[in-house]
Amino acid sequence: MKVTVEKNEKVANMIFATIYPLYLNKLEKKGRTKEELNQVIKWFTGFDQDALQVLIDEKVTFGTFFENAKINPNAHLIKGVVCGYRIEEIEDEFELYKQCRRMEKLIDELARGRKMEKILREEKK
Repeated sequence: MKVTVEKNEKVANMIFATIYPLYLNKLEKKGRTKEELNQVIKWFTGFDQDALQVLIDEKVTFGTFFENAKINPNAHLIKGVVCGYRIEEIEDEFELYKQCRRMEKLIDELARGRKMEKILREEKK
């Protein structure tokens, strides 16, 4: 599937605080914890628990969320399909959409029971 300008804008304008509880609910149903979710988000974005809470309280959009994030240098290692979109085929002009899908991929892996050291990717030496 191809990302459109409209789709990218729609994601950019979504409020992170409304989606975060959905991520958490999905993970808790699978026996994972809020701490694990926050660990994955921190690895990917650099936001610790306090920073995350501020973003939630301020009801920031995904656009603002990713604008302020310090994306992990190993994020390019996140590959695969999420919601019908192959992450590595999303065009660079839709960077926000790509980052959102990468984060969802990490959360999906956590929900499926993948080990944390596999989710938090590192370059092979």
